[in-house]
Amino acid sequence: MRGNIFVITSGKGGVGKTTTTANLGVALARLGKQVALVDADIGLRNLDLVLGLEKRIVYDVVDLAEGRCQPRQALIKDKRINGLFLMPAAQTKDKESVSETQMARVAHSLGADFDVVLIDCPAGIEHGFRNAVAGADEAIVVTMPEVSAIRDADRVIGMLGSRRARLVVNRVRPDMVRTGDMLSVDDVAEILGREVLGVVPDDEEIIDTTNRGQPVSLDPSRRLSAMYAIMARRLMGEDIKPLEIDADGLWTKLRRIMVGQR
Repeated sequence: MRGNIFVITSGKGGVGKTTTTANLGVALARLGKQVALVDADIGLRNLDLVLGLEKRIVYDVVDLAEGRCQPRQALIKDKRINGLFLMPAAQTKDKESVSETQMARVAHSLGADFDVVLIDCPAGIEHGFRNAVAGADEAIVVTMPEVSAIRDADRVIGMLGSRRARLVVNRVRPDMVRTGDMLSVDDVAEILGREVLGVVPDDEEIIDTTNRGQPVSLDPSRRLSAMYAIMARRLMGEDIKPLEIDADGLWTKLRRIMVGQR
């Protein structure tokens, strides 16, 4: 039985695709899943940096696609948590170094050995996007409650064909939503016509942990770790609601959830 293969995309750059890939991957591994993270951003890899694994790269996804190595040689095991592996992108090749067929073959080969494969899609909607999507069963579309990000997300959803697409809404600021200066999560879901998988508030904790190569999900005591944990459980089919973000009660809810998980 093949594992689930998800592409994490957005169209627009800078909305948090790579951060989402890393933290969701960690959260899935914490659930006991065998998880492979694939960086499909050939020439501009970043997933290795976000995970803090950049110094351990020997082979990459282009080497694997072109038959110069086996999957086990290219995969980097994250020693901090059982079940999490990275397939890095090539840094010195252009996006057209690999074909859609080759990328689909890579994704499916990993799907044979892993419960979940998460493909970190490059920004844009051209060759790199088509490569990343080629082998995916479903999509996670990352966006922000801003008009430009939503417009790009809508365009990407239209290009995903019949694939199921769910939303992760990043950088939500409850105070701005309350004053009408930012769209609400419900507004975003209504405009895009898709189910919300998870919501992440605008928080300096994400910036801090990302810069240090320590995804926030690695530490269950951190405030945002529980949000990715719920996202992971929803992705795996659990019938639970995503956390609603409100300025007054969010962290109280998170503390209650985290205490319950210990």
